[in-house]
Amino acid sequence: MTTHETRPRIAILGGGIGGLAAAAFLHREGLSSTVYEQAPRLGEVGAGLVVAPNAARQLRKLGVLDELRKGAVQLVVGWEFRRWQDGTVLSAEDLAASCERLYGEQTYTVHRADLLAAIQSRVSATSIELGRKCVGVSPRGDALEIDFADGTRAEADIVIGADGVHSVVRGCLFGTSPATYSGICAYRALVPADQAPDFARRAAQTLWIGPGRHLVHYPVSGGRLVNVVAFAPARDYTVESWTATATVGEFLTEFDGWDPRLVDLIRASGTPGRWALLDRAPLPRWTVGGATLLGDAAHPMFPFFAQGAAQAIEDAAVLARCLADGMGNPTAALRRYEVLRIPRTTRLQTVSHGRSHINHLDDGPEQRERDALYAQEDPLVANGWIYGYDPDAELRPAAARRSGCPSTSV
Repeated sequence: MTTHETRPRIAILGGGIGGLAAAAFLHREGLSSTVYEQAPRLGEVGAGLVVAPNAARQLRKLGVLDELRKGAVQLVVGWEFRRWQDGTVLSAEDLAASCERLYGEQTYTVHRADLLAAIQSRVSATSIELGRKCVGVSPRGDALEIDFADGTRAEADIVIGADGVHSVVRGCLFGTSPATYSGICAYRALVPADQAPDFARRAAQTLWIGPGRHLVHYPVSGGRLVNVVAFAPARDYTVESWTATATVGEFLTEFDGWDPRLVDLIRASGTPGRWALLDRAPLPRWTVGGATLLGDAAHPMFPFFAQGAAQAIEDAAVLARCLADGMGNPTAALRRYEVLRIPRTTRLQTVSHGRSHINHLDDGPEQRERDALYAQEDPLVANGWIYGYDPDAELRPAAARRSGCPSTSV
């Protein structure tokens, strides 16, 4: 049995945003961990992401937000919905005026690599082991044994599976459950700002919506690049990989007939990435004994609310606090973590899934009704349950629980 005097050996499988955030928050709580990453070096493939107020709040607690802001873009306009054919603005949110007033933080857009580097700055280099691909996790007495592809092994008292959508840890805990194809694929690109149309260089998150498709763009990397991500019918395309690519011609074909300004932006996109969105039902539990899941391994979600990274960061903050509060019984602390997190992430998985239908309506009565609703709705207020969330409100009072096992009530 682990006690305060014998701190648990904590293994984190996966060195992406969620895994490093877990290590950083654990360190903040006085707990050490080892991160095992399969890649030979740390880095984050992909392009841009949105740091909404709920994520910014946690990054500030880690002490990395001010540094991250140096390479970020603070959004002035967000949730700017435009009509596919002519760019008519259906609705737009004045983030500069409202965001901090409502939620105490601003909204930023960043390159994934910049966010990863900021979080990594709070993790000791000696606690990260690279080139360590996990192939299995199994019980070994009172501990857990981790098997790696190179034939080596490690033991831990607690294993955190932060190993992404194709999680090995999830398969070990709950068996392999194949994903279903959503029928949607995504294109992504980073366009140099000097090659992008003026409208795309604004400090705005813009969503162009139309029949069967939508496209999002915003600046990143201090405004030097414009991040473009678009969603279109997948047809027979089933590859789910950050490294797969398409051609500009394929990208342009999907948006033929859309506003010429948007077509110009796509034309400047170089070699776009392309991946299929796979559908996975929410898990009813994440934890078995001393092993649990975090981030995309636990709750992969469609990116239509831009909350994937934010939810992984929230997971990390809650998990670290639960473990710090529950050193007398770490397995109960892990159960409490999933009780606190599953309802929220399941709700986000559900609403993110439904957004594809709403954004991709064919022109007609239902589309006109949606556009009229967008004109009336304030997304920043309507999504307050997302942006106003602070795990500390659910975890107080921590000090009173540090002497024993935390309750599993919410």
